[in-house]
Amino acid sequence: MEEPPKSLSLPWKTRIKVWFLHTLIDQITRNDGTVNRRLLKLLLIRSPPSSKPINGVKSYDVVVDPTRNLWFRVFVPTQYAAEDLPVIVYFHGGGFIFSSPDVKLFDDVCRRFAGELPAVVVSVDYRLAPEHRHPAQHDDGLDVLKFLDVEGNREKWLPENVNISRCFIAGDSAGGHMAHFISQKASELNFQQLKVIGLVMIQPFFGGEERTNSEIKLNGTAPILSLRQTDWFWNAFVPLGEHYNRDHPLINVSGPNGLDISKMDFPPTMVVTGGFDILHDWQVKYYEWLKKSEKEAYLVEYPNMFHSFYLFPELSESDKFMSDVRDFIYKVSNKMSIKDARSG
Repeated sequence: MEEPPKSLSLPWKTRIKVWFLHTLIDQITRNDGTVNRRLLKLLLIRSPPSSKPINGVKSYDVVVDPTRNLWFRVFVPTQYAAEDLPVIVYFHGGGFIFSSPDVKLFDDVCRRFAGELPAVVVSVDYRLAPEHRHPAQHDDGLDVLKFLDVEGNREKWLPENVNISRCFIAGDSAGGHMAHFISQKASELNFQQLKVIGLVMIQPFFGGEERTNSEIKLNGTAPILSLRQTDWFWNAFVPLGEHYNRDHPLINVSGPNGLDISKMDFPPTMVVTGGFDILHDWQVKYYEWLKKSEKEAYLVEYPNMFHSFYLFPELSESDKFMSDVRDFIYKVSNKMSIKDARSG
């Protein structure tokens, strides 16, 4: 496995943002296992939906279930009105404990996805830990897929030019963790029209009992994430009263207790890693596990990048990431079109 670079050079603007995010996580995660929601509300910048296009993309919010505040934000590129667009169901990061589709960082990146790929993006607001532990997050994500598959909902809430049989699931960090498990569950369901044909795993959050090389060497020096924080997230996520260690199949999906997916109809998967991400080695292990399970998988590495780098548009690697995702979506979509033509 390649050694990460020895130093990281970032623009001052990015350094300030990264410092803020790391400090925010430290400040909101209390020693008693609770989250300082009041501080979060004060510090997170939020963006309203925009019926008037911003950067060629309009957005609106859809409520799935008001009793659990389950909703999503739809991003529609207006310059591709006549095209047959894929839909990307996106799960944001935040350690399962914070953020939502209306937080500016994630609103901005979903707007980029919609405009640059292009695609219709459905960004899901799922319940947060520790107030709502597993399986709440996975249940919410799967319920959004089921909601989109209902014909009346699809016609009412999605634009006419979206092709729901070309559905990609994407997620970063904790959202990547969710994307894996929700894709796994979706592969076992019989949807009416929705078909998950691809998975975009953006620096997914996995772990295990044995500390990896990247965890040991980058802890305390890599931007945004530390081992203290990742351990805190796992403690907040796993159900109360359940005895577990980090080799639990929810955490170490490719480990000795992980589910065998070799017989599943698991979608082609793009795995994104960064050389300065303490989770780097777990992400590579995940990719190798997919290959060992005989699944179509692609590893896309950014050696000089850190956890969640793609959220910072001032970085050239963020542009490269968008291009790589676009290439993956085109590749998978074209393969599916050829397969459908042959079967038809």
